[in-house]
Amino acid sequence: MLFGRFLPPAAPILHGEKVYLRAPDLNDYEAWATLRAISREHLQPWEPSWAEDSLTREGYRRRLAWFERLRRQEHGEAYFIYLRRNDALLGGITLSNIRRGASQCGELGYWIGKPYAGQGHMTGALAVMLGHCFEMLKLHRIEAACLPENTPSRQLLDRAGFRSEGILREYLKIDGVWRDHQLYARLASDPVSVNA
Repeated sequence: MLFGRFLPPAAPILHGEKVYLRAPDLNDYEAWATLRAISREHLQPWEPSWAEDSLTREGYRRRLAWFERLRRQEHGEAYFIYLRRNDALLGGITLSNIRRGASQCGELGYWIGKPYAGQGHMTGALAVMLGHCFEMLKLHRIEAACLPENTPSRQLLDRAGFRSEGILREYLKIDGVWRDHQLYARLASDPVSVNA
């Protein structure tokens, strides 16, 4: 049985210049549900279909349980993104599908609330997360995929030094439809290009 935080206490807080990343816990529910609710129209074109109970406390508990399993099994880590100056919740970033052995690779997913979009916060959060992935987790390759028409996400990945590697056919089911995604990747040896 887990006590206090849903994620193990060993989950580090990752600090950037303007943002910090912290593992979510039960106390974040209200801020998370509010931000997701006001950002629904902004997020839904790019995400898998939301479950009917996705913004409920029980839906949030299931999400935390999935995050905890990722971390416990060393398959990933999930963080919420906060603004340093006032601790406002901005969005989230998740590293999943960590593969060790010869691959040393993981996949990033991220979202930002509508009130904070286009202000550079995700650029900073991505820089912090990449530093963690390459320096602390010792991964060699980080992948991210987005819909080809998601211009803000494609520009974000370009700024962060990711390279486009092609189209993944019918990669994810978005809003009930299997959609092609543009695959991006960044290697630990690629030059650093963004600040947090």
